[in-house]
Amino acid sequence: MTTALRRRTLLGSLAALPALGLAACGEVTVEGEENASEQLTIVDDQEREVVLPGPAATAVVLNSYTNEFLRAIGAADRVVGVDRASLDRLPYLDLGEDQIIAEGLDQLNYEAIAELAPDVVIMPRNAVWQEAAEQLEAFGIPLVVATAWDTDVVDETLTLLGQVFGLEDGAQTVLDFREEISTALTDRLADVEPVSVYFETVEPYLTTLPGSGFHAMILAAGGANVFDDASGGDAQEELTVDPAEVVLRDPEFVIHEFEPSAAPVDRFEELREDIASRPGWDGMTALAEGHVAIANGWATSALGKSLGALYLASWLHPEQMADVDPDEYLTRWVTEFQATELSSPSDYVQGPEA
Repeated sequence: MTTALRRRTLLGSLAALPALGLAACGEVTVEGEENASEQLTIVDDQEREVVLPGPAATAVVLNSYTNEFLRAIGAADRVVGVDRASLDRLPYLDLGEDQIIAEGLDQLNYEAIAELAPDVVIMPRNAVWQEAAEQLEAFGIPLVVATAWDTDVVDETLTLLGQVFGLEDGAQTVLDFREEISTALTDRLADVEPVSVYFETVEPYLTTLPGSGFHAMILAAGGANVFDDASGGDAQEELTVDPAEVVLRDPEFVIHEFEPSAAPVDRFEELREDIASRPGWDGMTALAEGHVAIANGWATSALGKSLGALYLASWLHPEQMADVDPDEYLTRWVTEFQATELSSPSDYVQGPEA
């Protein structure tokens, strides 16, 4: 790929990152403007028209990223039920075990949801939303599909959630924060030469392909995914690859993101040692030059992976990003938008200098 083509690819991905949602997803109609309690007709991310009696006062919400978004826009106190992963990953949610209504995105307790009588149930598109819509209809509970983990529709999802809860101003504040991050990247990385990156998520050799949010994160950070020509990924465009193939592609930078957890989990040394001990990997450029980063996904996958892009850019292009401190943005996201304490950014993200 020529330098010019690489730069055009980078600029295209950067431009896509902050794009505001102007498509059908998130359209809203207020019937009866004189009365705020009149019905709302919401168009969700599956282009389904969903009628709500008004802005939702209570909700059951599946997926930790969606719960983070709701906390960020100011709707945390309206959540009355969640899935177990949300509570495990986000212990600062003001919820108890008795409010867990799903063990997974495909294991919902519909009777428990009905007992909570929420105004709306919200779940991502990779949940069993078709089944849920049918089951919840019997209880008169509307379902909205909103997919907060998908980097390509983060802005649309925030807009949609703001409409569902009547918190458009709160959603716009989050969008403005995301735009600030995107601008920090685009202003500094327009003319950089992409650095080749091998991204590993959760499991050894599980990497990301085009179409994944992680792939978009690499591009936005001024990187080039060493597996950008691979295919055959799962629904989230992730693929377990041959360790020898990683060596052959010889990335200049390696990053491993482990399972998201708001509670600090010290896996940094363990994962560094595992990566360093893999046969043949010590000869790769990234390891030979010490260009390895480890991160807790709660930090680097936050806000549609915007924070991850910022951290990665600071490692790939330290000169261009010298005046931007990703730790400051992580601190703001946690303290201002999640309204919880942050022990230290280094408890969640450790770059090559760690």
